[in-house]
Amino acid sequence: MAFVLAHVSDPHLAPLPQVRLYELIGKRVTGFVNWRRKRAAIHQAEVLARIVADLKAQKPDHIAVTGDLVNLALPGEYAPARAWLDALGPPADVTLVPGNHDAYVRSGVAASLTHWRDFMRGDAAAAVPHEFPFLRKRGPLALIGVSTSVPSLPLSAIGRIGPDQLRRLEKILEDCGRDGLYRVVLIHHPPTSKRSHYLKRLTDSARLRDVLARRGAELLIHGHNHCRQTVWLDGPAGRIPAIGVPSASEALPGEHDPAGYNLYRIEGERGAWRCEVITRGITPEGVAELDRVILAAA
Repeated sequence: MAFVLAHVSDPHLAPLPQVRLYELIGKRVTGFVNWRRKRAAIHQAEVLARIVADLKAQKPDHIAVTGDLVNLALPGEYAPARAWLDALGPPADVTLVPGNHDAYVRSGVAASLTHWRDFMRGDAAAAVPHEFPFLRKRGPLALIGVSTSVPSLPLSAIGRIGPDQLRRLEKILEDCGRDGLYRVVLIHHPPTSKRSHYLKRLTDSARLRDVLARRGAELLIHGHNHCRQTVWLDGPAGRIPAIGVPSASEALPGEHDPAGYNLYRIEGERGAWRCEVITRGITPEGVAELDRVILAAA
């Protein structure tokens, strides 16, 4: 029987809580102006509600969320985001990695861990709730949560993994590969970037790709770019698909791809995996299936 993993990203939960003047310091000033000028019209709660309702109707076995729940890392954004996660499903059935907006300012790093830690910890009894990468085993899947969430300068949306995470990631990939699991890496920033995305890039993406080339993975999923995209990465025994999804709250017609999410129907065994990717998204008539494709066996 296939295991169905749903992937949703970048909900950018709206509306903003009431903003106090003293909270608009540093990077939040430019972010607030951008929200009022553009993003408030793009990211709509009603659109996100329709996406989530459709996702739940598909009855996936597990849900992956790849970051950017909040917008300006305001203190009042984190508890509502936790309530949204709880409505999506219990922590055992929902896995989260944070995005750059979740660490928009330095205090956001601690706030996300305080409110969302249950969704960002591994299965082991001694799992540290703030240690990345973390490992969750669900059915034939090894869900490996990597954080790229770091504070950055105004007008910058960069991410970073860091050498400690990369070292642990390599060990997890090796162990789970030996166990014959279907390894899914969850990350916010994509592992490759265009030159035009220099200020939005993952700064150590080349080191991540090196780890994947040595140890392999069956699938990498991400958000951040607010668009549907598939890039193939080198692995030790074949190519690795890296798949991004749009923001789950982007209204039509949208600055990027309109809101949507993916379902991954995974079955088989090591050397003979089959993954069917079902793309669903918002249309003028409602949420509908947009595409369906079989990934090459890994």
